[in-house]
Amino acid sequence: MEAIHEELNQFARNDVWFLVPKTDEMNIIGSKRVFRNKFDEAGVITRNKARLVAKSYNQEEGIDYGETFAPVARLEVVRLLLAFDCMSGFKLFQMDVKSAFLNGFINEEVYVEQPPGFEDHQLPNHVFKLKKALYGLKQAPRQ
Repeated sequence: MEAIHEELNQFARNDVWFLVPKTDEMNIIGSKRVFRNKFDEAGVITRNKARLVAKSYNQEEGIDYGETFAPVARLEVVRLLLAFDCMSGFKLFQMDVKSAFLNGFINEEVYVEQPPGFEDHQLPNHVFKLKKALYGLKQAPRQ
């Protein structure tokens, strides 16, 4: 539960979405939670992660999004960077951005159902309109 609340607080800090009344012409995308345990070197669980993911399998290209993008580094570029680093004596650091997808503004109108178990009881017939990308959306990596 702590991991879920932590992620929902990130959504609020990043201003990811806002509630709007549901209409019949909206294409509403479902959502689900994905849970993962993080381990240390000894195999002991150090923390639990929870991520709200859009069920994008019902998105249609040309209607819900224009194009997709896969942010993948080519192996040749990584080797070149490492070689340049060795020759120059630089220090390389790896950084993991916890909420990378939550920083990209979305161009299309995307509506997501309220997260299961965290529905607003005062506004049960409302859905979230996304301002920023959400994990699982087809257009999220491009943003």
